[in-house]
Amino acid sequence: MASTLSKHDINGDWASSAPNLKKNLSLLSSEQIELPKMLLEMGQSHLFEHWPEPGVDDDEKRAFFDQVAKLNASYPGGLASYIRTARELLAESKEGKNPFDGFTPSVPSGEVLTYGDENFVQFEEAGVREGRNAAFVLVAGGLGERLGYNGIKVALPSESTTGTCFLQLYIESILALQDASCRLAEGGCKRQIPLVIMTSDDTHARTMELLESNAYFGMVPTQVTLLKQEKVACLDDNDARLAVDSHNKYRIQTKPHGHGDVHSLLYSSGLLNKWRDAGLRWVLFFQDTNGLLFKAIPAALGVSATKQYHVNSLAVPRKAKEPIGGIARLTHSDGRTMVINVEYNQLDPLLRATGYADGDVNSETGFSHFPGNINQLIIELGHYIEELTKTGGAIKEFVNPKYKDSTKTAFKSSTRLECMMQDYPKTLPSSARVGFTVMDTWLAYAPVKNNPEDAAKVPKGNPYHSATSGEMAIYRANSLILRKAGVKVDDPVNQVFNGQEVEVWSRIVWKPKWALTFSEVRSKVKGSCCISQKSTMVIKGRNIFLEDLSLDGALVIDSVDDAEVIVGDSVQNKGWILESVDYKDASVPEEVRIRGFRINKIEQLEKSFNESGKFCLKP
Repeated sequence: MASTLSKHDINGDWASSAPNLKKNLSLLSSEQIELPKMLLEMGQSHLFEHWPEPGVDDDEKRAFFDQVAKLNASYPGGLASYIRTARELLAESKEGKNPFDGFTPSVPSGEVLTYGDENFVQFEEAGVREGRNAAFVLVAGGLGERLGYNGIKVALPSESTTGTCFLQLYIESILALQDASCRLAEGGCKRQIPLVIMTSDDTHARTMELLESNAYFGMVPTQVTLLKQEKVACLDDNDARLAVDSHNKYRIQTKPHGHGDVHSLLYSSGLLNKWRDAGLRWVLFFQDTNGLLFKAIPAALGVSATKQYHVNSLAVPRKAKEPIGGIARLTHSDGRTMVINVEYNQLDPLLRATGYADGDVNSETGFSHFPGNINQLIIELGHYIEELTKTGGAIKEFVNPKYKDSTKTAFKSSTRLECMMQDYPKTLPSSARVGFTVMDTWLAYAPVKNNPEDAAKVPKGNPYHSATSGEMAIYRANSLILRKAGVKVDDPVNQVFNGQEVEVWSRIVWKPKWALTFSEVRSKVKGSCCISQKSTMVIKGRNIFLEDLSLDGALVIDSVDDAEVIVGDSVQNKGWILESVDYKDASVPEEVRIRGFRINKIEQLEKSFNESGKFCLKP
């Protein structure tokens, strides 16, 4: 950067191709003079075509260069690198180039786990031990508009029984892992597990407000770091001319770059080296509305530690051609290999083009050979730092322009480069140890992303991925976990809410500190316990034990950490019932409307134990 304006700069000889800009050079500071030079060198003179004489809109002109400076600073390699990459990718898109040309897919190696068996329990125990050596990164840049919810997605209740929002659920799960892991450390430990939240312009302030107004849900404020993702410039044509905002000729149109930005943000923040110096070994990435995820994380972390994976993708079984990406090993004709997510609409044609005549088909298990990617990654920190040091945190990008016609010469609307968090392995050498961990879908994957109208259109038998199905998945998972632990939980009934037929299990919810792993659940269930389908059970305390409990109604039990409570005998009352609500009834709160039901709390047994000691609740 020039520290002073040279005579050449003042005269602006280099700006002769943009006379309107040349007239306005006196508005620029010495630090800004390189920006218009770079834009002209990159063929962006159109940005200045409609600039008026000096003295008109000068503040807007300065604001334009402030924006350019921000776009330049927030992209690895700067805006010129962005434009060059865009031209290359747009040329490939116009030619119809297949990004997988020369690659042959095969099934990679990984670990397939069955919940509750000895192998699963051993991996869970290994994962809990490693928990104190982990950092968590939540990718939360989106609003809930697609859901029919106007707030930030992490503020949405994960379930209605307790109203616990997703961010609270995640933080309480991390704190439970932190406590369990430190208890296993020799001599104990007081290490705090860091949490990074990647926000955006849309979510940053509201995420901070949610944290501050709820005392960080129990975390120490210094445990939590917010990193705001910036947007990237939009592109108007195949020459990567930057798009001018249609409402302001002094603004470049921008759009989100994708959640792959999380890697460059972590790299530039300096947090990775700080974590390594503190002795951390793992970085766990997760997304904003999957209420089941932490039921799978301890075992998946145990797999990473045991197998010494550099990258471990959490996965679920997927049906052939199901609209979820598949994890595949790709081997190039030149010998290169990589294990990455391949989008479902690319996987089947890739298989057919490389000798698999039937394409993506189900195996004898009834599922595809290629496990389904759920965009939750566990990355080994040391190797991660080495690789990001080479790339500056940049992730392989793609472009997806919508062309006006088959000539592919004009766009319907502006486009931009995008990147995905799960494409990080594309940059890795073939020697990198990249694997996956498959969990049952009922345990690990129930994203909330579709509004009721879109969910109701989903073909029967396919997942709705709505607020309705996401909540019911939590109850199902907890019911099945208790069944594995020996509790008799009644079968569900089918009901329709917001046009979606779902299984309604017993509404069973517990705080993560009660039980984070299957071993903990099993240790807190004794004797012969049974729970009816109409029942609701909420467990909030750490040391609450179910012993010969027969529940037919609603039970809410809480205790301080120093209290030990045995809950048994028969609990019977009118309970809590689900009442349908109309999605279009504007008098009903959004978070209730999008589920299609509310809970009518008719009768319950509710008891809190606020003192240390041993107690027995046997009505």
